[in-house]
This record gives sequence, C-alpha cells and structure tokens, in this order.
Amino acid sequence: MRERVRRLMPGARRDLGELVAFRSVADPRLFPAQECVAAARWVRDAFAAVGVDNTALIETSDGSLAVLGHTPAPAGAPTVLLYSHYDVQPPGDESLWHTPPFTLTERDGRWYGRGAADCKGNLVMHLLALRALRERGPLPVGIRIVGDGSEETGGGGLENLARERPDLFAADLVLVADCGNAEVGRPTLTTSLRGLANVVVHVEALAGEIHSGQFGGAAPDALAALVRLLSSLRDEAGDTVIDGLDPTGIWSGEPYPEEVFRADAGVLDGVSLLSAGSVADAVWARPALTILGIDAPPVVGSAAAVVPRASARLNLRVPPGMDPATAQDALVAHLHAHAPWNVRVRVDREGVSEPFRAATDGPGYAALRSALGAVYGREVGTVGQGGSIPLCTVLQQVLPDAEIALLGVEEPSARIHGPDESVDPSELEHMAVAEALVLASLAR
Repeated sequence: MRERVRRLMPGARRDLGELVAFRSVADPRLFPAQECVAAARWVRDAFAAVGVDNTALIETSDGSLAVLGHTPAPAGAPTVLLYSHYDVQPPGDESLWHTPPFTLTERDGRWYGRGAADCKGNLVMHLLALRALRERGPLPVGIRIVGDGSEETGGGGLENLARERPDLFAADLVLVADCGNAEVGRPTLTTSLRGLANVVVHVEALAGEIHSGQFGGAAPDALAALVRLLSSLRDEAGDTVIDGLDPTGIWSGEPYPEEVFRADAGVLDGVSLLSAGSVADAVWARPALTILGIDAPPVVGSAAAVVPRASARLNLRVPPGMDPATAQDALVAHLHAHAPWNVRVRVDREGVSEPFRAATDGPGYAALRSALGAVYGREVGTVGQGGSIPLCTVLQQVLPDAEIALLGVEEPSARIHGPDESVDPSELEHMAVAEALVLASLAR
C-alpha cells in the first residue's frame, strides 16, 4: 500500500494544485459564487473517476452545493463515509503571504496555498486512498463521500440536509477529515470538540458624545464600562470565569506540552499562558471566552469625547458535557449582573452548536489505531480540538449506531486559517496509506 500511494503522489500534487486554484470562499461578497460551483463540480468528477457511484451535487438550505456519492457495500461488508469540505477561509491580507494564496507552491518541503490542508488536502487524501485501493480491484467496502460547501462560513446547509435526509449519510464508520496529527509524524485521533455559544453585548451610558474636558470624570464612560465588564470574565490566572459554569474540567487524554503549544500558537517570549491548569485542560476541557471584536471609536480620528456606547462580540467555547444553551444563558446573566455603574446592557444571542465526544471502543477505532500505528510506527494518541464541527453532533444524533472519527492532514505547522497555510506531503501520503488500510481491513 505504501508503494501504491507513493507512486500516486505526483497525481495528488496535481489534484491539490487544481483544487487550491479555486477561490472557493463561500461568501459571494468576497469571491464569485461560481468559484464554489466550479470546485464542487471538480470534487464530484474526481470521486466519480476513482469509482464512487451516484455522485451528485445537492443544493442545501444555505445555497451551498453538497457533493455526495455512494458505492454500495459488497455482501457482508460495512459502509464508510468519507467527509471533508471544499470551501476555504478567505486569504485575508494577501501581502502577508510569501506566495500567492490560490497557487499551490512548494517551499522547504511543504506545499503552500489556501486550503492546502484545510480542507482540500483532506479531500485529496480521500482520493489518494481510494485510488490506491482501486489499483488492486473493486472497493472492498461501501463508500459514501460527502463534500461540504459551506463549513467555514457555518451556513448549516449540510447539517440541515443530514437532518432531513439521514439516508444519504447512513454508514457504519464516519471518517471526518478536518483535523490532523498532534505534530508531523505523530499519529493522533481527535476524540472531542468544543461547542459554541456566541453573543454580542452592547453597553450604553449617554445620549450622545460629550466633551471629555467638560464632562469627563463624572460622566459614565460606556467604553470604560465595557472594558470593566469584559474583565469580569477572566480571573487573575486568565481562566474563564462565568457565574454558574464549571471552570475546572480536566483533560484525560494526551497532554499538550507547554513548549509545543507556545510554538504552535506563536506566543511571544516572556508572555504567560492563560489558565491555572494544563494547556490541554484549558483548550479541550474547559469553557473559554474570547473577545472577537469591539465596536468603539478607532484610535485614528478619535475625538476628545466621552464614548456614549460600545459593543463587543464574544466567543464562548463549550467543552463536552456542558450544554451550550445553558452556557449561553449563564453568559448573558453574568453580563447583566456584572455591568458597572448601572449602565444599560443589551445582549444579542447568536446560534449555538453542541460539543462532541466520540465513542472510541468500536471496531472502526480499533482498525484506525492499528493502521495508524503500523504506518507511523508509533502509538496512536488522542487529543481534543477547541474548534467546532457541527456536522459531527448532527451525525451522532441521526446515526446513533455509527462510529465517528476525526483525523486528517492538518497538523499545527499547517497554520490553517492564517497566511502561508501549507501541508506536509509526508502527512498526506501517510494518512492516505492509513485510510486505505482501514478500508481494506474493515472488509475482512
């Protein structure tokens, strides 16, 4: 299997270059919608070419195109669903990239481009594994493929489709390729995801701007009130503290060494990490509040005036075992209870998403551990992920008997969502070998 995949790697490089060239950001305000349509057609045709039957594009409730296909299982064999998404994050300020974001470029042994890892690299990983299997005959198990067209924008189209048509997703094992190893060469399965409960808080104190020299000192400052309110959401150690939420969760899987986290996150020398617990506790097992943005006068052009109103968008990550709606209720109540100086507070709620915890004691996970261990020659670890993949919780609800596993090519050096995103081709090769071995072993 190693030799087959190795021989197929030049073709995988060409595939990824073609996919990266599509500016498939699922936001027509930024890039033409036709870019996503063209990417969806490419994915459909590529999977049809490797022998996946009944490939089709289905328009979802958010307007995105889901790519679906299904080759029925041979008698007695299970069905495996291979998931990834073809939409990508916007490139941001392209001057921060060392090479054009939509041109796959090799540099220092890595392949650079938006989506090279997240998640077009994972789509190519699926294709590579299926090609290697087809070289020796028909697909040994039933295969479903699902390509999401709006995962990065959170439109919810695919999740709605799964609720409405669970038959299109029916499988014994679901391989969600939107994660990766803890580091290059270290085989890892992601077994938990945090949920999401965002809000926007608005603070109002005055009818309008007033002169800071004439009124400052006694006049309530809405921006100062917002700063004080936001500071109530963390303690001295930096842990998130929201009235009614448990901040003491403990991660029981693989540790996340502090020095590795510092390098992965780009923490500046001398700057302390947040949380009194371990890194793994903080990012995988505890609620975490992040201030995403603040509406206030910008520094350039600001006037000598007391600010009458200010707002902030808050991102609350919710660990497995904690209900996101309850967590959002607690955050809203906390913001009202801790508002200083009797300023007026209004909180707008955004949608919530459920956290996810995988059941890891089934035959699918046994096959994954065996294959990954054989390919990498190391014991397979388990980690959590601080982000959310809403489809996982939906599939857990509509396919209660299916195993769901998260894996892929997105190790920390990939710098997904940032400038100079890249994939290590050795990860693409090794993960494709492992996936092919899993599919072959499940047929037995």
